[in-house]
Amino acid sequence: MGALDYLSNFCTVTSTRSKRKPMQTVEIKVKMDCEGCERRVKHSVSSMKGVRSVEVSRKQSRVTVTGYVDPNKVLKRVNGTGKKAEFWPYVPYNLVYYPYAPQAYDKKAPAGFVRNVAQALPGPYAADERFTSLFSDDNPNACSIM
Repeated sequence: MGALDYLSNFCTVTSTRSKRKPMQTVEIKVKMDCEGCERRVKHSVSSMKGVRSVEVSRKQSRVTVTGYVDPNKVLKRVNGTGKKAEFWPYVPYNLVYYPYAPQAYDKKAPAGFVRNVAQALPGPYAADERFTSLFSDDNPNACSIM
């Protein structure tokens, strides 16, 4: 049986298949002035391997790419068209605790969006929640400090 085992090692098939990238959505901010810019950006991204759909919103200056892609490669491909591009820096304002904080509020943001910054999240300065538990709704003249 030793010779049979030796020969079977030559007949085994090993799979060197690479792992597939996860399905994800990449949002990019691109300044587009006309339909030609929009068409150029959409064509450059849709020709990438693994892209399932491309949505372009010229009004919001936004490109949404869905598929099995690497976000950095998508950004690099959009930059290759000659347009300045960056990852989408905005989130809907109703998801942020303090949407009108100085770094979060951006006049250039589309309607209903603010910048996604760490200062817009409640931090150590959000002491309002600690003090609300000191007072009782049952007896407004009473205080738990005394």
